[in-house]
Parts: sequence; C-alpha cells; structure tokens
Amino acid sequence: MCVNFRPPDPEMLDAVMGVIIDLHDTGFWKTETWKDYGAPIVRRGADGQREGVLASYGIVPRKRIPAGVKPFDTMNARAETVGQLRSFSSAWKNSQLCLVPMTSFYEPNYESGKPVRWGIGMADESMFAVAGLWRAWDGEHGPEYSFTQLTINADEHPLMRRFHKPGDEKRALVIVPQAEWDDWLACTAPEFARSFLRHYPAESMRAWEFPVPPRATKADPAAPAPDRQMGLL
Repeated sequence: MCVNFRPPDPEMLDAVMGVIIDLHDTGFWKTETWKDYGAPIVRRGADGQREGVLASYGIVPRKRIPAGVKPFDTMNARAETVGQLRSFSSAWKNSQLCLVPMTSFYEPNYESGKPVRWGIGMADESMFAVAGLWRAWDGEHGPEYSFTQLTINADEHPLMRRFHKPGDEKRALVIVPQAEWDDWLACTAPEFARSFLRHYPAESMRAWEFPVPPRATKADPAAPAPDRQMGLL
C-alpha cells in the first residue's frame, strides 16, 4: 500500500483545483509526504464549495494514539473493511470524504529481485487526486485535521499488480477522475460512495524507477533540502 507520495505545490493546487490554503505561520508542506507529515487535502466546505486544509497523513496521527497502545498505521483504508474498522468507520459513515491531490505516489517494485522504489502517476504527467477520508481533532489553537487514502484490490490491474512483494496481495489507490471530483465530495451515502471505488485505466498512467535518495552521513552530508517545510499535528 502507498505510504509515500508527492503533493502539488500551492500554485499548482490553485491552478488545477481552484483551492488556496491559508498557511498562516505554519510554512509550506514538504515535497514528499510520509506518515504524520502535513499535506493538502480538499473537502467540501460548509458553502458546498471545495475547501483546502492542511492535514496529517494517517487518519489517527501518532500523537493521538493513547499511551500504552502500540503504534499502528492508518495511511491507507481498505475499501473492503473501511466501514467496519474503528479507525475509519466513523469518517466513512459520516461521509467525511476528501480528495488527496498529488503528482505521483511511490510503491516498491521487485522485478529486479530486490525492492526498488518506483514513481506512479498520470501518463501526461498532470496532477491527479485520490479518494480519501478526513477527520478533525481538537487542537490547542482550533481544529487539526488528518486523512487516509482509500485502496482497492489490484491483483488484476495491468500496472498496479507489478508492485509489492511477490505473493502479496496487490493494492491500488483509488484515483478519482477529474470530472467526478465534485460528485465524490458531495456524496452523502456510503453505499453510493462505493461506486467511485474503482480502478483508473492503466493506459492513462505511467510508472518509472525512482529510488529513495541515499542517506547522508557525517562524512558526506547531503545538501540542504529545498523543501518548504511545515509542522502540523
């Protein structure tokens, strides 16, 4: 399952989705998103229009896990069990649907005999959006948000079946076609929402080798990252 992706920059988010996020003093999100990193999501606002908020990746952030409970991951919600598992069921049943904008996401490919990170995105290299769920938490200065991505079985998908360990079930993020973005956000019936949980055509996607950069050492430190960072949740 996807645990790492690349969100658009604020300019692209505005140009493609018409959403501007008021960042105040928090700074920008990082170039790549990992567990508990802040990233932009788009939900339906009180006025029925698209609303962008910064949210933590993983619908139950690590800092929200009660003391004494072993940490667990909630970056991905399986479509088959999303309405049953405690971490996701409330958001699903209350139609707290969102879109997770990105330019690519990353999965391990084992075709060389060892895991190599590959990037996956649109064939035309455009921004796209993944179906997700959001949740609000009480924060010191107001609500704080978190999110998860929805996944479906990909054993038969021509592209997505190429990823993850041989023998493991293959999974894919639910990419929502641009023409359906607002219909997804406006959906209020969980069973109707399931009609959106389908595969994106493989011929409209691309994949390429994109290894994780080597870790820096004290003897050979990495150059300062150009990322504009933000701390959230």
